[in-house]
Amino acid sequence: MAYKRIEDYGLIGNMHTAALVANDGSIDWLCLPFFDSPAVFNSILDDEKGGSFSITGIDSVDHRQIYFPETNVLITRFGSDDSAAQVTDFMPVHEQHDEAGGPGQFEYDNLTGEEARVVRLAQGVLGETKMRMECKPAFDFASTSHRVEKAEGGVIFTSDSGERLSLTAPCEIKIENGSAVAEFTLSYGESMPFVLERMGLAIDTPTSFTADEAEGLFRHTVDFWRDWVAKCTYQGRWREDVIRSLLALKLLTFSPTGAIIAAPTASLPEEIGGERNWDYRYCWIRDAALTIDAFMRMGYVDEARGFMRWLGDRTREAHDDLDRPLQIMYGIRGEHVLEEKILGHLSGYRNSGPVRIGNGAYDTFQLDIYGELMESVYIYNRHGWPISYDMWISLSKILDWVSNNWQEPDEGIWETRGGRQHFVHSKLMAWNALAKGLKLADERSFPANRELWITARDSILREIMDKGWNEELQSFTQFYGSNVVDAALLQLLNIGALSPRDPRMMSTLKRIEETLTRDSLVYRYDPEKSPDGLEGREGTFTMCTFWLVEALTRSGRLESARFLFERMLGYASPLGLFAEETGPTGDMLGNFPQAFTHLALINSAFILDRAINRGSTGDGRS
Repeated sequence: MAYKRIEDYGLIGNMHTAALVANDGSIDWLCLPFFDSPAVFNSILDDEKGGSFSITGIDSVDHRQIYFPETNVLITRFGSDDSAAQVTDFMPVHEQHDEAGGPGQFEYDNLTGEEARVVRLAQGVLGETKMRMECKPAFDFASTSHRVEKAEGGVIFTSDSGERLSLTAPCEIKIENGSAVAEFTLSYGESMPFVLERMGLAIDTPTSFTADEAEGLFRHTVDFWRDWVAKCTYQGRWREDVIRSLLALKLLTFSPTGAIIAAPTASLPEEIGGERNWDYRYCWIRDAALTIDAFMRMGYVDEARGFMRWLGDRTREAHDDLDRPLQIMYGIRGEHVLEEKILGHLSGYRNSGPVRIGNGAYDTFQLDIYGELMESVYIYNRHGWPISYDMWISLSKILDWVSNNWQEPDEGIWETRGGRQHFVHSKLMAWNALAKGLKLADERSFPANRELWITARDSILREIMDKGWNEELQSFTQFYGSNVVDAALLQLLNIGALSPRDPRMMSTLKRIEETLTRDSLVYRYDPEKSPDGLEGREGTFTMCTFWLVEALTRSGRLESARFLFERMLGYASPLGLFAEETGPTGDMLGNFPQAFTHLALINSAFILDRAINRGSTGDGRS
C-alpha cells in the first residue's frame, strides 16, 4: 500500500483510545486498549509491515469521507457509475460520570473489552457493490508475530505475547497469510456489520452483532455525541468549525482520569525525511490547561472538572519534590517516567525515521507551564467550580517555588534540544502565574505569601522589558541577548501583559508578521537563525497562526484578523481537522489531530466573534 496524506484521515474514538481511518476505508493506526498502549494497526508508520484493517469497494472509482453531523461517527463512501456503498465507523462510548457530573474515575484493571471495540457497518447505497475486507494486525508496533484461528462468527488473532483480538461478521471470513479476508456483495439496503474487539480476561467468546443490533448501537452512539454537542454555548459565526474542534478535543480526553493528550499518534514527522518525530500520546500540562480554557468558554464545565481532578493529583505530588514541582508532561494516569525508545524496525511515515515512542522531554525544565496552569485554574475557579482549600495550598507552594526560581534558564515552550536559555516567553508565563495567583488569592481571600509573589512578579516584568527587548530590532526577542523573534511572543499581548497600543508590542507584532509569516501561515521560529539542536526544518506551526489571529483581534485589526482566521480554516482537512504543522504546499505535518491547534482555533473564534459583535477588541478573557 502507498502512504496516504495525513489530511486524508478521520478520527474515531471512545475516550480511552482512538483510530485513524483513511478515506479509502483503511484503519492504519489504532492502539489498544488505551491511547498509550502498543499499536495493533500501524501502517501509517510502515506501509509494508505496519498492519491495517481495510473495508473498501473493489471496483469503486471514487471515495470520500464525512462525519455524521455533530458526531464523531465517520462515514466513508465508495462509488462507481452504477453502484455505491458506505462504511460507517465508530467506537461505542461507555463514559462514566460521578455524582458531580464530571467524567468518573475507576480502576483501569476493571476495564473490559467493551472499552476497546470498533464497529464497522458496511451498507449498500446504490445497485450492487462488490466489497473486500482485509484485517491484518501487527501487534506491539509490528514487533510481535501472531496466529489466526477460526472462532464462532469470525476469527481470533493471538499474538506471541498473549494479546488477543476478535473479528466477527455475518459472512464467510477466510484466513490468508496471517490476515482475515472476506469478499461480499451489498445490494441497496443491505448491511454487513464487522466488530473488532480486544479480548481481555472478562471476554471468552467474540462479540458479534446482527445488522439491526449494529444499527441500534450506531444510533446510540450518535445520540451520545449529539447530546454532548447540545451543551455548547457558542452560537457564533464559525459554530460548525468550533463544534468539530470541540469534538476532536473530546476524543483526546482520557475519560477515566480526565487527562487530555496532545495527539493520538506517535512519530508523524514535522519534516518529511527528517528526524523531528515525537510521541504525543501523553498529557502536557500546558496543552491540557489551555484546552480547559477552551472547554470552559464553550460551556463544558464537566470536562474542566475532570481535568482539574487530574491536575489536583499532580499538584499534591509537588509537595514531594519542590526542586521542580511539576513535570511538563505526564502519562495519562499520571506516570512520571516516559522513557523514549527508537523502533528501528519501522521505516517511519514516508521513510521519515527514526520512529520514537515515549518522550524524552518529560524531564525537561520549562518555566512557562506554571503560567498556563494558573491561567486555567483562575478561569475554572471563576467560571466553573471553586477550587478546594487543599488544592490552593498545593498551588501556593508552587507559586513560592516560581518566585524563587524564575531567574533560571529553561528549554522553553518548544522543548528545544540546543541548551537552556532565558526565553522571554518563559519569563512572561512565570509572571502570569504569579499575577493570576495573586488575583485568585484576593478573590477567594486565601492565605498567600503576597509580599514574595508581588516582588517576584514585578521583578520579572521589569527584567523582560530590560533584557527581553532589542532596541536595534525594535522588538522583543526569543531569549535574552538574541536578535530573532518567536511566535510565542504573541502571548505578551494575548495574556494582557502589554496593552495592544503599547509601542513595543505593536513593533514586535509587525516584526513577527514580517519575518515568521508566509502566506498567512506562521512559523514558531526560524531554526536556521535560532538553532534548536536538531537537524532540518519544519512546517509552519498552525496554532501560531491562530495566536496571531487573537493578537490582531486584541490590537483592533479586526478585518485582518478575520481574513487570516478564515484563510486558515481553508487549510483544515476535508473533515475539519488540523495536524500540528502545515507544509509549504498546504500538506499537513506532525501528529494528528493536535489538541493545541484545535484549542487555539476555538479561542480565537470566540474572541474574534465577540470583538466583531462589539465593534471593538474586548479583553477576550471572560
